[in-house]
Amino acid sequence: MAEAVPKRRREFATVRACAREALGLLGVPAAPILPGTRGAPGWPTGIVGSMTHCDGYRAAAVASDRDCVAIGVDAEPHGPLPDGVLEAVAIPPEQSRIAELTAVHPATHWDRLLFSAKESVYKAWFPLTGRPLGFEDAHVDFDPHDRRFTARLLVPGHALGDGRRVEGFEGRWLAGAELVITAIALSTPGAA
Repeated sequence: MAEAVPKRRREFATVRACAREALGLLGVPAAPILPGTRGAPGWPTGIVGSMTHCDGYRAAAVASDRDCVAIGVDAEPHGPLPDGVLEAVAIPPEQSRIAELTAVHPATHWDRLLFSAKESVYKAWFPLTGRPLGFEDAHVDFDPHDRRFTARLLVPGHALGDGRRVEGFEGRWLAGAELVITAIALSTPGAA
């Protein structure tokens, strides 16, 4: 982080301030949140969480591992992806679905929403499994009416403590004038 440009250092610091504030709401004492493996936040023992930042926006979501086994949040500017990015992150069925959604709901940049959802999937998956997940390893679909999305994993799932396997994720999305935001929270087995 010492070599990062000042803007990146500010984002790093302010998103971690958001995370410390969220941890405080759970009664967790303030402590540094350092990057761990592959840059994932190093949460205190017993805590799961996710952070996101983009120009003008920072957020963190945290929970006790008694309540959630994984959280993934992502925010992106609400605009089209740069040329060539959709083809790099979307599998063919997703590309077709994005074209359909764009034709019916043109005010939403579905390509950017897909990118954000895949980022949320990765942020939930990696801390849970310790395994990387490529953009091509999950098939995301959106419900444009209730602002939900599903992500079906195209790689072997992950076994939880109660024996159930994580074969995918369900999340929520929001598209505003300036931002798209996606979020996933996977409940701990047996949690209310």
